Amino acid sequence: MDFLDEKIEAYSLAHSEPESAILKKINRDTHANVLMPRMLSGHLQGNLLSMFSHMIKPGQILEIGTYTGYSAVCLAQGLKQNGKLHTIDINEELEDRVRGFFEEAGLSNKINYYIGNALDIIPTIKQMFDLVFIDADKKNYSGYYDLVFDKVRPGGYIIVDNVLWSGKILTPIEKMDTDTRLIDAFNKKVHEDTRVEHLLLPVRDGLMIARKK
Repeated sequence: MDFLDEKIEAYSLAHSEPESAILKKINRDTHANVLMPRMLSGHLQGNLLSMFSHMIKPGQILEIGTYTGYSAVCLAQGLKQNGKLHTIDINEELEDRVRGFFEEAGLSNKINYYIGNALDIIPTIKQMFDLVFIDADKKNYSGYYDLVFDKVRPGGYIIVDNVLWSGKILTPIEKMDTDTRLIDAFNKKVHEDTRVEHLLLPVRDGLMIARKK
């Protein structure tokens, strides 16, 4: 997942907006108490998501894959005054922890937090989105993309995490494992989708950024 030289990354972080107190707390708590802390967006990517949100000034955001709430807090920072972030996660064991973080961040009134299968929940959210962030189970990336596409307004963005898959995406296709094949197929799908303008950005584990025409 780490492609940058450690010294370059350290320099980048030292010259970037520092983590807020609540983001530091989420970061520390996740690494100390939650399984697979590498799933956290983290400082550099979190800053980037916050910057995107501030630039887009979304009224409605959809996040698929809440985990411990770090990326949700970052994305919610750019919402319009009466905007909402809808975030979905399948892991009910994290719910109390995440709701506590949202409350501490002062964002409970801006975030609708859903527990369950995103494929079932997304059709029930009757909104058009300015920004969608997908960071969930890789096998369903293509399905999520298809499901949200008509719910994104023209000019809106779909951002998808982990599209470089710790560099495994460079493995010869005949040697790829199942998840890597699925991510490779998803990247090709977006690349060939004439309905979007897109950029695969090699930050952290790779972000696919697609703007709906």
